[in-house]
Amino acid sequence: MQISGEFDVKLAPVDNYATGQHGINLGRMSIDKIFHGDLNASSQGEMLSAMTRVQGSAGYVAIEQVTGSLNGKKGSFVLQHFGTMNKGQDRLILEVVPDSATGELTGLTGSMQIERADGKHFYHFNYKLD
Repeated sequence: MQISGEFDVKLAPVDNYATGQHGINLGRMSIDKIFHGDLNASSQGEMLSAMTRVQGSAGYVAIEQVTGSLNGKKGSFVLQHFGTMNKGQDRLILEVVPDSATGELTGLTGSMQIERADGKHFYHFNYKLD
């Protein structure tokens, strides 16, 4: 199955444990999202990032737990993010953590793509529900 929709996101700084050195800026943020459409859900999570001295080069990882309904089936699941930017060229892997789904979503697997356009955020979710 594939679904698409819009989401709202709020990121807020969280106290860092680690500090960057040699021109690297390490960051930690909370994530709060509201998904609209066939994925009618909210999520909370945390993101760790590293900004380099080179404009457009960075990396981040994140974990977020999504709770709500997917095509009318209720439950939750965890998304894991792995993103890099290499001088402005970005790569993002966003996958459902195996065996993280609960309720009517138990057995969910899949991956999500995120895009930004005109100041809005959109998701494209390819998934399978056993």
